[in-house]
Amino acid sequence: MEFVDPVLQLQDTINRRTFLKRGTGLGLAALFTMIGTDAFAGADLGGKYKRVGGLPELPHFTPKAKRVIYLHQSGAPSQMDLFDPKPELEKFRGQELPDSIRNGQRLTGMTSGQKNFPVAPTIFKFAPHGESGLVVSEILPHLASIIDEICFIKSMNTEAINHDPAITFLQTGSQLAGRPSMGAWMSYGLGSQNRDLPAFVVLTSIGHGNTNDQPLYDRLWGSGFLPTEHQGVKFRNTGDPVLYISDPDGIDRATRRDMLTEIANLNKIRLVSAKDPEINTRISQYELAFRMQASVPELTDISKEPSSVLEMYGPYVKTPGTYAYNCLLARRLSERGVRFVQLYHRGWDQHGDLPNQIRKQCDDTDQPSAALVKDLKQRGLLDETLVVWGGEFGRTVYSQGNLSMKDYGRDHHPRCFTIWMAGAGIKKGTTYGKTDDYSYNIVENPVGVHDLHATILHLLGIDHTRLTFRYQGRDFRLTDVSGELVHAVMA
Repeated sequence: MEFVDPVLQLQDTINRRTFLKRGTGLGLAALFTMIGTDAFAGADLGGKYKRVGGLPELPHFTPKAKRVIYLHQSGAPSQMDLFDPKPELEKFRGQELPDSIRNGQRLTGMTSGQKNFPVAPTIFKFAPHGESGLVVSEILPHLASIIDEICFIKSMNTEAINHDPAITFLQTGSQLAGRPSMGAWMSYGLGSQNRDLPAFVVLTSIGHGNTNDQPLYDRLWGSGFLPTEHQGVKFRNTGDPVLYISDPDGIDRATRRDMLTEIANLNKIRLVSAKDPEINTRISQYELAFRMQASVPELTDISKEPSSVLEMYGPYVKTPGTYAYNCLLARRLSERGVRFVQLYHRGWDQHGDLPNQIRKQCDDTDQPSAALVKDLKQRGLLDETLVVWGGEFGRTVYSQGNLSMKDYGRDHHPRCFTIWMAGAGIKKGTTYGKTDDYSYNIVENPVGVHDLHATILHLLGIDHTRLTFRYQGRDFRLTDVSGELVHAVMA
């Protein structure tokens, strides 16, 4: 245990109290969050908004991306049915997966009791598109229309075989709950570009595929051991997007302002005596919530969007809580300076009835995903916004349960899966990595979760080894003690 000299500790306490009592009676940190951005905004990022908060030494170098929209497909899409065709497998339909391919891979409890592992080729057709000639499934026609904007990574792999540790690993860099999420790290390091909105916003939706798909937990967008002001702010699917965004009857904005001022004064008194930095967070978050009462209703009102834009996102765009609506909201959040927008779309966990369910999932997600990229591009935002699409692992080539010409299921598969990226700093119309003839093992250029995190941070101008936070005697980072940049996917 580290020894703390009680005399030095007392001296430190007296010094901090004296410091905090000087200069208008506010703690300097509290003052920082309470007054406008003009004095403490940081560098002008060249857009409509200025940077608020973040670490003074960041970015470490000139960034290619100013913000991220991460489209997480919860439940794990089947790479074989969407992005990674293996046409030669049709001749092996129904045959046992060779031991040389499976190579003793551990199985989940859902298929560990199966006596046979029949090869299940996809029933969907694939075709090349665009000038790049990249190949995608017939159930992704809208993605095909932006194929020259994206980069596939077909050699993603993960350490986890079940949903909860896998999605936790992808979102926080650790399979164990409690670490800060990607968005929290970016809020902590880079701050926000708009003082009236959070740096990190979360949107959720449920698809028409597996409607009983895995749940989502708030800790996936939590701040972990970082200050709680960096946790994601989740927008609700029904009613007010944020709880208590509307004042109750009889309370006007002036009354609310007076109330928050009095609460802030009480918190400042407590801050001086307790020296708890979370009190500072409370003060700043009350102020942010007050400003959001004005900014969020305008943000979520899509009635003034041109009909051509609404049509681009598809028929579900006017329904709050749908993936299409959330994609449009992600664009609106990004153009207003939100640093990290995280979408979670559930319904991809297709252990059975995959052909039917995956069609429905693509009906939910294909058009809005492509529309988001097109919309960002036509507004001049794609060159400074990184878009990432993908799940937490892949699916098996063998069928879970009975196999027929029209029906099959697929189990979890951590050894390989596909994601795509588009936008700022990404090499357009390319594919990186390769799997074997069964889409079961990686044969070229494996990319781990920490490699992905390192690359995303790099595009934001951050050296992933230098974005750290000291906790319980150790310097933690999003990439833990690993992570290599995937230079080949960067322009």
